[in-house]
Amino acid sequence: MEIVLVHPEIPHNTGCAARLAAALGLRLGLVEPLGFSLEDRYLKRAGLDYWPLVDLVVHANWPAAVAHFERGAARPVAERVRLFSARGGTSLFATHFAPDDLLVFGGESAGLPAELVSAHAARRVYVPIRRQVRSLNLANVVCLATYTALVSAGLELPDNDGTYEAHPAARDDVRPHERVSRVDA
Repeated sequence: MEIVLVHPEIPHNTGCAARLAAALGLRLGLVEPLGFSLEDRYLKRAGLDYWPLVDLVVHANWPAAVAHFERGAARPVAERVRLFSARGGTSLFATHFAPDDLLVFGGESAGLPAELVSAHAARRVYVPIRRQVRSLNLANVVCLATYTALVSAGLELPDNDGTYEAHPAARDDVRPHERVSRVDA
């Protein structure tokens, strides 16, 4: 299972997603263009000192991301994507997730690109909210959706009783841009 943010705009939300990815041992994919620099101090701050644990991949565009996801995969991307949208689909709590699903989230102001949603309309997932509320914060949805998807897919959550052991590189002031694997095609 992977977390994928398509055209994220707010560094704090992406930093929170990175921290979640580190906490769960999942890869975080970012699809360009990004609304911020990977050297942004707010991105670094939101991810705290967990950047050494983040498996961060930046894709030049959606086709590059798809090509990357297809390599060595048992199922095609079309069967693995779960597009999170505030506008329809299946409730998060009625969706069955698979261990190799790609949890795909759009940017904060525009959501997912229309062509991506139309190509995979049956793969849309939403978090139920009241009609008077337009949407939830991206970082909150990523967290809720990821934990729910892991449990639904039968994947193990980290076995931790609350004990904290700092990563050996936690004090090394690792910056997000130092953790990137770039995929351009």
